[in-house]
Amino acid sequence: MSKEEHFVVIGAGHAGGVAVQSFRNFGHEGRVTLIGEEATLPYERPPLSKDLLHSPNDSNFQLIRDADYYNDLNIDILLERTAVSIDAVTKLVLLNNGESIHYDKLLLTTGGRPQTLDIPGLELDNILTLRTIEDSRAVEGNLNKGARILVVGGGFIGLEVAASARMRGAEVIVFEANSRLMGRSLPAEVSDVFLKLHADNNVSVRLNQSVKEFLGKNEVNEVITNSGEKINADAVIVGIGILPETKLAESAKLKIDNGIVVDEYARTSNPYIFAAGDNTNHFNTMLGRHIRLEAWLNAQEQALAAARTMCNELKAYNKVPWMWTDQFDVNLQIAGFTEKWDNLVIRGDITGRDCTAFQVEGGLIKSALSINRQRDMRVARRMISAQLPFSEPDLENDDISLRDLLKRAKS
Repeated sequence: MSKEEHFVVIGAGHAGGVAVQSFRNFGHEGRVTLIGEEATLPYERPPLSKDLLHSPNDSNFQLIRDADYYNDLNIDILLERTAVSIDAVTKLVLLNNGESIHYDKLLLTTGGRPQTLDIPGLELDNILTLRTIEDSRAVEGNLNKGARILVVGGGFIGLEVAASARMRGAEVIVFEANSRLMGRSLPAEVSDVFLKLHADNNVSVRLNQSVKEFLGKNEVNEVITNSGEKINADAVIVGIGILPETKLAESAKLKIDNGIVVDEYARTSNPYIFAAGDNTNHFNTMLGRHIRLEAWLNAQEQALAAARTMCNELKAYNKVPWMWTDQFDVNLQIAGFTEKWDNLVIRGDITGRDCTAFQVEGGLIKSALSINRQRDMRVARRMISAQLPFSEPDLENDDISLRDLLKRAKS
């Protein structure tokens, strides 16, 4: 690895922040430049839809590292700059201010952009999405006592916003176009638990309903649903997922398929360009196929894998996917590959919101979830990684600790 090599990272989110510091940890002594569109150094994004909404204060906003840290590592950070194109032949990144930056190796950590609704009235003010700290502050500014907040989307982000709004005293209505909450990630039994949780906290959840039009003069003040009902609104928050940000990758003529296609080492179709985070569709060695993930752990660990690879140290990214959500007083965690939950093995009390559940296939744990059992989930993730057989009666037996079950399986 040459000391003259210039590593450039586009995207100053979590993955970008992790990558630039990891270059130094893995021995890169050359130039490092991080380019970010926002005015803020890389920061933790999970609090944006959680703590920063229901308990807004500076202590809940967490930079990954402060400016002195990056200065000490001799990392150049260009904030409020947008990369508009990549010339993969000349290895040049063109910025929105006309500046060009040459790279020897390039890492794309451009993340994703919120999906929006293609319906009339979308241009009105107070129709918000949530992805950045500025988005979070805009949403938080509307969560006033007595305000009517409409949330479009019954996934993780939408329900976290709904919970925070209720905790702030707002009236909340959630519209979910499908028949279940968090239906892409959860079995029906757990979706029902969260439907009741929100109902118990006076959130009005409208399943199988969607918004077809926004109404208002300058700001949204009313919506029309698919059933023709008109509902007043002080603000609307749209949380219907994200799309991978691939425009720069397309300009570099990289392979794109539901994200930037990378292997288990974060390598793209160009030998000098790498990618990590929500923008990638990566090869997962446990599944034996490509998968796109939108989660904190994926951004963290894939960025580490990319940094290693760029420093000529190959180590495959093969972590078990893991994500979590906090809603009211309930913590839900999910690990594994949650494409189906057709053989659910439950320990604990699911209706009492105190349980751990497993998807078991051929004796192997493919996925796990926990409700208010964080300690169980730490072990469950290791059980999935181990790919060892477990007895379903033992998994159900709350008198046997998961730690003991794992030790027994390994012996």
